[in-house]
Amino acid sequence: MLSSRYTFIYALLMAAVVVASNFLVQFPVVGTFWGIALGDLLTWGAFIYPFAFLVTDLANRQFGPSIARRVVLAGFVVGVTLSFLASAPRIAIASGTAYLVGQLLDISVFNRLRRQTWWRAPLAGSLLGSALDTLLFFSLAFAPLFAFIGPNEDFAIQSAPILGALATEAPRWISWALGDLVVKILVGVVLLLPYGALMNVLKPMPQVAPAR
Repeated sequence: MLSSRYTFIYALLMAAVVVASNFLVQFPVVGTFWGIALGDLLTWGAFIYPFAFLVTDLANRQFGPSIARRVVLAGFVVGVTLSFLASAPRIAIASGTAYLVGQLLDISVFNRLRRQTWWRAPLAGSLLGSALDTLLFFSLAFAPLFAFIGPNEDFAIQSAPILGALATEAPRWISWALGDLVVKILVGVVLLLPYGALMNVLKPMPQVAPAR
């Protein structure tokens, strides 16, 4: 069946995004920008993860929320399993939890807005999903409150200026979370371009509610 084949393809893409972002989130960006140490703001995972929302939204547009949830669940199982091999267990647990909750929120928001202007559903879904995902991931992965999940990384709890420029200092993982969210928002906006380009290729199936 067409839906089964596409579900498999979407699931593979999703798993690749999850594994790559889980691995790269352990590596801060090296360098400075306007005198700001990027390592206090960003990890490379922030640039990869927004593609997960693109995959989910395309599946939702083409096959509806039911198939999109299957893609998310398939990506969750495969991605988290492989992530335990590619990253620390606490990172994998935090990523799996944040991923699942954030993606399901994205599906719900997208489905509510799918009949509106074409960019509103994917943009709103990805922004809200990214915000929740970032909050859950960095809290579970690095906050001392959740140390029972696994050992923390010493460099993640060292103090660093928030956003690299403000006088107030906080654990580095909080600065990472803020920088991560900003990048996710920017990348999410940019990914509207491939979403729009694929709209005429991946058209909704007859049984799916129209999406502009």
